[in-house]
Amino acid sequence: MSNSIVEIEDTKCLFIFGYNASTSHPIVARRINRAKEKGAKIIVCDPRKIETARVADIYAPLKNGSNVAFLNAMMNVIIEENLVDQTFIDEHTENFEQMYEVVKDYTPESTQHITGIEPAMLREIARTYATAETATILWGMGVCQFRQGVEAVRSLASIAMLTGNLGKPNVGVNPVRGQNNVQGACDMGALYNTLPGYQRLDDPATMEKFAKAWGVDSLNTKPGVPLSEVPHAVKEGHLKAFYIMGEDTLQTEPDVNAMKKTFEDLEFIIVQDIFMTQTAAAADVILPATSCAEHEGVYSAADRGFQRFYKAVEPVGDVKDDWQIISEIATAMGYPMHYNNTKEIWDELRSLCPIYKGATYEKMEGLGYIQWPCYDEGPEDQGTQYLYKGQIFDRAGGKAEFFACDWLPPMEDVSEEYPLVLSTVREVGHYSCRSMTGNCKSLAALADEPGFVQMNNLDAKELDIKHGDLVWILNSRGKVISRADVSTRTNKGACYMTYQWWIGKCNALTAEHLNPGSRTPEYKYSAVRIEKIEDQAWAERYVVEEYTKLKNHLKSEALVA
Repeated sequence: MSNSIVEIEDTKCLFIFGYNASTSHPIVARRINRAKEKGAKIIVCDPRKIETARVADIYAPLKNGSNVAFLNAMMNVIIEENLVDQTFIDEHTENFEQMYEVVKDYTPESTQHITGIEPAMLREIARTYATAETATILWGMGVCQFRQGVEAVRSLASIAMLTGNLGKPNVGVNPVRGQNNVQGACDMGALYNTLPGYQRLDDPATMEKFAKAWGVDSLNTKPGVPLSEVPHAVKEGHLKAFYIMGEDTLQTEPDVNAMKKTFEDLEFIIVQDIFMTQTAAAADVILPATSCAEHEGVYSAADRGFQRFYKAVEPVGDVKDDWQIISEIATAMGYPMHYNNTKEIWDELRSLCPIYKGATYEKMEGLGYIQWPCYDEGPEDQGTQYLYKGQIFDRAGGKAEFFACDWLPPMEDVSEEYPLVLSTVREVGHYSCRSMTGNCKSLAALADEPGFVQMNNLDAKELDIKHGDLVWILNSRGKVISRADVSTRTNKGACYMTYQWWIGKCNALTAEHLNPGSRTPEYKYSAVRIEKIEDQAWAERYVVEEYTKLKNHLKSEALVA
C-alpha cells in the first residue's frame, strides 16, 4: 500500500475496486464507513452488491472479467475531459503518449458490451474520482486473481498518476492483502525471485552482502519455482520434495485434484503446522509448531506496518517455534544455524535490509507501529506513513511510468454445458483454509459444511432451486456439493464460493490458469454449471457422512503422528 489504513477515513473519495472489505477486512470496512460519515464519496465496482455497495454514492455492477476494459475507459474519460493533473504528469511521470495510444479507443460506449456499465455511469465515476481533492484506490483479490491481474493493478496506478493522487496523505494505490501476514511473507523474502527487503537476485552487491552475512562463498542467483508452478515442476522431475509451512495446499491451490496427483509423484513431503490438515495427512513427516499465542515475533500489516506480538501462554505438547524448527533442520543438513531469540533474527534482518533498519524492537515495544521504509535507528525516525513523498518514485530518474494494455477475456469461456462463472470469495465467519477457525465450535455453529454457493435468484428460479437447497456445482475438473445462497445481490450468470470448505471444496473446480507476470491463478473466473439435487434428504445424509468420514480420517492421522 502506498498509503496507510488510518488515512482511509480522511480521504475525500474512495474508489473500491474488486474488494469486499466487510468480509475480508472488517477493520478496514469501519474506516470506510467513517470516511462516508465524514463526507467522502464512495465508489464501488464489483459484480455483486457487496456490503459497501449499500453505502456507496455510485455502485457499478461490473461484469466478471472486464476489469482492464473498464479501467481503460475510465482513463479515456479522464484524459478526454481534461480532468488530469497536468503538472504532476509533466514533472513526475513518463510514457504518457504510449498509454494514451491504447486507451484512446476505449470509450465508455465502445466498452459497454464488455463491462456492462452504462456510459453515463462510467463518466460519473471518472469525474467523481478525478475531481476529488484527495482520492484513494482500494483493491483486493477481485483485481489480482485474474489473467490480467498485474495489468489491472498497473492500470489502477496509472489512474492515480493521471490525477496526481500519489505521494501525499489520504490518497494512493492500496492493495489490501488477502491473507494473514502475506505482506510479511513478501517482506521477509518468501518469494521465488527476491531476498528479504525486496532485494534482487541479479544484484551482485546484494548477493555478496547476504553471502558474507550467512558465512558462505556465494548464493544461487537462479529464481526458484513459484508455488502455482509446483505441479509442473514435479511432473517434469525438477522437484522431488515439498516443504509446506502453515498452508493446506490440498485445499487452497487451484485444481486440487491435479495437486493430489502431484503429491503422489513427490518422493518426500514435510508439513509444519499446528493442526492436522488434509495436506498434513498426506505428509511423510509432520513438524508440530507453536500457535501465535505460544510464541512471539513480528507481523507486517497490509500497509507496511511492523508490529510486535507477544507470547500469551506457554506451549502445550511436543512443539517448537517455527524459527527453532528451521534452525535445527538447517543445522542437521550441514549449515549451523543458531539464534537465542527472535530479536537476534530481527536484528540480522535489519542489518541486511536498509528499508527495515530503523524498525527496532525498542520502537515496536508495546503497541509501537513502524511502517517501512524506516532507515534510521534513532527515535526520530518512526517510519513512513505514505510513500513517494515529493512525488519521487522508485525508478531510475525518479519518475512514475504510465501503463495501459488491451483488454483480454478470461482464459476460460462459459458455454452451453457450463454456463455460469464461478468466482472464489471470502466470508467473515471463517478464515482462509479454515484449519484454525474450523476448529472453533462457535464459528462452526454459525456456518459449517458444505458451505454455500451464492447465486442469483433468477438463475435459481430457472433451475428450480430454493434458498438453502443442497446442489451440485461441477465442471470438467470436478464436482462438489454446497448449499444454495439465493439472493438478488449476486449478479445473474455468476456464482460465488468460499474456498475453505472441505466437502464443498470449490478449488476442485478452479483451474491452473496463471497470470504471466505474478503467476497468480485465475481464481475469479471458472466455467461451471449448477444442478438441482432432487432427493434433499439423501443430500443431507451425504454431507454428514462425508464430513464425518473426513474428520475421522484426520483424527486417525493425528493419532498416528
